[in-house]
Parts: sequence; C-alpha cells; structure tokens
Amino acid sequence: MENTDRTSALLERFVPQMTRSTRLEKILVIVCGLLFIWGLYAFVLQVAKGHSITGMRDNVVWGIYIVNFIFFIGISYAGALISGILYLLKVEWRKPIIRIAEIITVISTILGPIYILLCMGRLDRLDHLLIYGRIQSPITWDVIAITTYLIGSMIFLFLATVPDFAILRDSNNPMLGKWRKRFYRFFAIGYDNSEKQRRLLKQGTTIVSIVIIPLAVLVHSVLSWIFGMTLRPGWHSTIFAPYFVVAAVYSGTGVLIIAMWAFRKFYHLEDYLKEIHFKYLGIILLVLGALYGYFTFSEYLTGWYGSEKWELHLIYKLFDRNEFGPMFVYAAFIGVLVPILIIAIPKTRTINGITIASAVVVTAMWVKRYIIIIPTLQTPLLPMQDSRADYVHYSITWVEWALTFSGIAVFFLFFYFSSKFVPIIPISEHVESDDPEPGSSLNKNLNNQ
Repeated sequence: MENTDRTSALLERFVPQMTRSTRLEKILVIVCGLLFIWGLYAFVLQVAKGHSITGMRDNVVWGIYIVNFIFFIGISYAGALISGILYLLKVEWRKPIIRIAEIITVISTILGPIYILLCMGRLDRLDHLLIYGRIQSPITWDVIAITTYLIGSMIFLFLATVPDFAILRDSNNPMLGKWRKRFYRFFAIGYDNSEKQRRLLKQGTTIVSIVIIPLAVLVHSVLSWIFGMTLRPGWHSTIFAPYFVVAAVYSGTGVLIIAMWAFRKFYHLEDYLKEIHFKYLGIILLVLGALYGYFTFSEYLTGWYGSEKWELHLIYKLFDRNEFGPMFVYAAFIGVLVPILIIAIPKTRTINGITIASAVVVTAMWVKRYIIIIPTLQTPLLPMQDSRADYVHYSITWVEWALTFSGIAVFFLFFYFSSKFVPIIPISEHVESDDPEPGSSLNKNLNNQ
C-alpha cells in the first residue's frame, strides 16, 4: 500500500505507542501477571483437591464460575452488536471506537467458556461432550452457538484489521522491527489496497457483520434458555431470552465506554476519542438502562403477583436485607436509576460522568448475574429440613475469587498486548476519511447542535 503524508502522520502518532511501554504500563502488566499466577495456583489446587475447596455443594452446583461465564459472554456484545450495527449503518463516528469494541468481543468470548471448564469436576471427560452430546440438550446448543460466534467474531476483527496490517507492513518507520514486519506481512495476506481488493474486503466484512448480529442474539438467547427451560423458581420465564440480550448489550456498552476512557487517558487519544463519542454511547446506555429496568420490573411483578409458593420464597429472599436484599437493590435499582440520572442531566453528562455511570452498570450487571443463579439454587422445589446449612447456602471461597480476578487480569493483558500489535484507532479508516483532521466532522455536528 502507498503511504501518503496522512498515513505517515498517523503512523508517527501510533507506532511509538505500539512499540514502547511506560513505567505505569509495566507496573500494570506485572500486577496482572501476579494475579494470573495466583489464579493458576488456585486452579492447580482445585484440580488436586476437587470442588470441595470451592463454595459449590449439593444444592448450589453452580457458583461464581457460571456468573463470570455469563458476564463475559454478555460484554462480548459490545463488538458484535454495536460495531456490527454501526458498520452496516455506515455511522461516521463509529471509526475510532469500532476496533476497541471488536477486541472486547473476541477476548471476552474466549475467556467466558473457560469458566465453564473451571466449573466442571471431570475435565478428563470433556471429550464426551462432543462424542455423546445430545442435540436435544440446551447445553449442546450453547456449545455450538458460542463456537460459531467466536469464529465469526475473529473473522470480523481480522477482516477489519487487514488494511492496517498492510499499512504497517509497508511502513518505513524504524521503530517497527524485522519480526514485527514479518508478522504484519503474514497477516496482511497480500493486501495492496487495489480497487478489486477493497471491494472484496468490503463485501466480506459486510456479510460477516450481517451474520454476526443475529448470531450474537442467538448465543445469549440459547444461554437464557438453559435457565428458562428449567423448572426452578426465578428461572422458568418466557421473557428470559430478550431479558438476557438487553442486559448483555447494557453491560457490553458499559465495558466499551470504560475501555475508551482508559485508552484515551493513558495514550492521550483526545483527538480521536472525543466527548461526542462518549455522549453518543451514553445515550445508547440510557436507552438500554430504561429497557433493562422495564424487563426487570415485569419479571418480578409477574412472579410476585402470581403468588406461587416457591416463587414467593425466592422473592422474599431477594428483598430480605439479611440475605440478598442489598445485592438486589444495587442490581435492580442503583444499576438502573443512577446511570440514567447521570446521563440524563446535562451537567453530569461528561466524559468522566458517563464513565462512572458505566462502572456502576458493569458492576451491577455482574451482581445481577449472581442473584439470578445463587438464590434460585438455594431455593429447591423439594424442601430439605434436616440438611446442613453448609450444603444449602453458598459462600465464595478464596479459590473462586482468585480465579475470578485472574480472569479479569487476563482480560486486561489480552487487551494490552493486542494494542501493541494493532493500532487501537483504525489507521485505514482515518486515511480514507475526507476530513482534514480526525473527528472534524463530528466537531461540526456538535457545534451545529
């Protein structure tokens, strides 16, 4: 590809960020590495001693591992739906944020299923799922859907990154060493930005984006059906599929905003990730929050009004301040009302305000996954009068916390090293733009408003 003056200027801006690491970056990598080692030690201990060192017991057979699984699969929607829809609609302001969204999708879709493996007691029988899996089982549907979703997400990210690989391959910047050039030469797959190649790449990206949107909805729908098709209080619901999808997009948008804030802050990307991007995503977050609040109200209203015995037992636990009351208030009320208020009020609708709202959303959605799973499993349909409390109630052990924080650390490490090989702001998108400088058209639109 021919490197124009604009391309060279963008390379001068992003290559140093890709090839150098600040002291703060090194400290964060070391901390995340230590968390990963801690989680690795906990995993070895769990394999050696079994699930007895976790909080999972006879009643609560699913614990924090499944919570993390649902959470990571949920935030993957940031790339699948947001970037896919914005790409199809050819929204101009998507360009600086689309790669961050795509990377979130791939990393979280890889990490999520790992927690399923941590929840399994016999990893040596994992192959039985492929050999003896029954197509009638929703778990089999989930495996097929997530695998297809992951492959589609990786293809979407790769196709969108090929032009940047070609630009880096042909760059004369001395900071890009020989091994990096070999890496970019391999993944550029001979792309030279000819008219035919641009047309074929655009067609391929469009087809994948069209496919990945319904596929993303299907993945979380299948995941919700694993719960909804089970005759347990709080799970057997007809609205679980759209409820899960909305919650997933809600949390995914929150993670995307936090990631944008972090890259903007640490790499000084104020010229690319502008306030208008945060405001647009903040409005999307507000709409999703209102929709999620509506689903939450409908779910618990119908359960309470129906007055089924075991359903009421669960609802009473959720409202009991000595059991799950504080978590329920945070997930159902604070996680909805606080972000809506912050974004709705013009004075607080700032970059930092929207990021704080997103942090509330992300933590609330993790808590929501927790109170979907644990209270229900602690409320069996068959009463167990003389059972030990340790067998009925669930408490998270340090092993589970170690593996949880290790997963979060790996998420950050994946993101960090991805940004060292691929420009976090798509260079090719800005090269093809007609604006004299990045984001200028957005500034014009903002001024007109």
